[in-house]
Amino acid sequence: MFDLTGQKALVVGVANDQSIAYGCAKALRAQGADLAVTYLNDRAEPFVRPLAEALGATIIAPLDVCNAEQIDTLFLEITERWGKLDTLLHSIAFSRKDDLHGRVIDCSADGFGLAMDISVHSFLRLIKKAEPLMPEGGTCMTVSFMGAERVVENYGVMGPVKAALEAATRYAAAELGPKGISVHALSPGPLKTRAASGIAEFDELLNDAALRAPTHQLATIEDVGAYAAFLASRAFNVTGSVHMIDGGYSIVG
Repeated sequence: MFDLTGQKALVVGVANDQSIAYGCAKALRAQGADLAVTYLNDRAEPFVRPLAEALGATIIAPLDVCNAEQIDTLFLEITERWGKLDTLLHSIAFSRKDDLHGRVIDCSADGFGLAMDISVHSFLRLIKKAEPLMPEGGTCMTVSFMGAERVVENYGVMGPVKAALEAATRYAAAELGPKGISVHALSPGPLKTRAASGIAEFDELLNDAALRAPTHQLATIEDVGAYAAFLASRAFNVTGSVHMIDGGYSIVG
């Protein structure tokens, strides 16, 4: 597909073998990239470590993006082992259940701030750490959803949060473009991941997407991974875009 031999890629957000981040990690590794894979905490490690080891990840480390010390430790290890970073893949989002399942206008200030911090600002924090390790350019990617652009029933506060993530992507792309660092948002249609299971009536959304999409098929984590590998190749002059990977679902009225 795309030769990424010699590239170094950090993948943040693997929770299990259904994760979008895992699909991206598989694709990046299949094209030759060396991987650093993170897991959230001790409870998540038994699910993530075997997957990372099977992919031959050079670095497997804990990362709670709210923990500045863990971020510093991770990037110190990347610097000491690799001395550079070519690709950053950020695939994490969070909202408290009460805020996610309630009306947007009822979302607490603390809950809104927490969702924004973990889902949006953490991407910027990681980009800032990655920037010095990309002196010859690189690729930074995050994961959004169509709820950023229009109202998706039961998506709640994550709609405004993802809209902010897409805006942050554009601004970061503009700021880092002169350094040859591209910044992208991948926007799959509905996918049956653990994170999505927290959205009310998500199965109905999946069924509707499959029926209405021009291809009549949902995107897979392999589809997203293939697109991520394409972007990581840096074989073209594109940045700051939201890339729809949804079988055409987003074009249907």
